[in-house]
Amino acid sequence: MIGLIIFPAALLYLLLSIVMVRLAIRYARGAGRSAKRWGWGVALVMYLIPFWDWLPTVATHQYYCAKDSGFWVYKTVDQWKAENPGVMEGLVDNSPSPYGSPNWPTEAWRGKEVTSINQRFGMLYKNHFTSSEEGELFLHVWRWQNELVDKKTGEVLARRVDFSTGNGHIGGEPELRLWLHSDGCIGGRDNAIKFGEFLKQFRGAKK
Repeated sequence: MIGLIIFPAALLYLLLSIVMVRLAIRYARGAGRSAKRWGWGVALVMYLIPFWDWLPTVATHQYYCAKDSGFWVYKTVDQWKAENPGVMEGLVDNSPSPYGSPNWPTEAWRGKEVTSINQRFGMLYKNHFTSSEEGELFLHVWRWQNELVDKKTGEVLARRVDFSTGNGHIGGEPELRLWLHSDGCIGGRDNAIKFGEFLKQFRGAKK
């Protein structure tokens, strides 16, 4: 549906840009000025009207992806079991669904909202939805962070960080400029899978 709006609008804007460039060239020739400079100047202006923030957005996204994105394990399941003997065996997965994607409940934890995996572990989401610390970093670049935490000690066992651009999937007014959209960093999907596989080790027995 959005494409039915965007593509005709883009075509109309392209035609308008061509007309504006031709008018600028005609004016320049009539005024004895450089037709080449006027033509390219107007073309640049028409390009920057919709695309002025595209290069800064891409550059910022790549910077944060290279600097901060990734998946980190701070304590393995075996290390945690060794420090908490006999505890893992008594944990029960909070998801009511025994099949498919888990549907864990949320609960208040230390002034934050945490997804409750079981009696001991939870998953924290840090983004503009759930934390004032996170949000739009610059222009259309967004940070997304997941942490697996020990709810008793507050210790972070694993963390995944990714960055996206655009806001079509975020909510509110959709960003119609599709060229600004990026789902995540290179390798971000693999890191999400790794985080999910790591989390499975801490789910506990099914209800």
